[in-house]
Amino acid sequence: MDLNRLNRLNRLNRLNRLNPWDRWSRYRFRSVWDLDAPPARVYAELEQPGQYPLWWPQVRRVEPVDDRTGTALVRSVLPYVLRVTATELLRDPVRGVLEVALRGDLDGWARWTVRARGAAGGGRTRALYEQEVEVRRASMRRLALPGRAVFRLNHALMMRAGHRGLQSRLGGSPEAV
Repeated sequence: MDLNRLNRLNRLNRLNRLNPWDRWSRYRFRSVWDLDAPPARVYAELEQPGQYPLWWPQVRRVEPVDDRTGTALVRSVLPYVLRVTATELLRDPVRGVLEVALRGDLDGWARWTVRARGAAGGGRTRALYEQEVEVRRASMRRLALPGRAVFRLNHALMMRAGHRGLQSRLGGSPEAV
């Protein structure tokens, strides 16, 4: 059994034992970024999380722990900073996939899938970001139900700024999706 499937099964087993109210602390996000740059160039930027603070304003700091792990401080519009440790699960430039396990204020996983968009060799890319997490930070868990819509909006604003920042770094303006 591969590591990804084992992690997902462990997560499902843990979720089945949770208090029903805990489901409000779990999130599934999906963002699509259409970018005017070749897939290889987009992938090369996304596989360097230590550079994210240079183009993604909400990623305040990334500190490497080892070759596969780093800790990030993230803050969007709401007045809190999330501390997350990301450990590489998959780095596959041929398939255009980057996947990490997340631990800390958020527990779960995140994945980028980078593909060519439009005609072959057109130099355009679609980057799909997927994330499944459970909030572990106590203050956010207490606000899980009343704050859910605000937390989701906060994430959407962060992703929009990241999209714009990456497109700017790549040398163009982002397309709305």
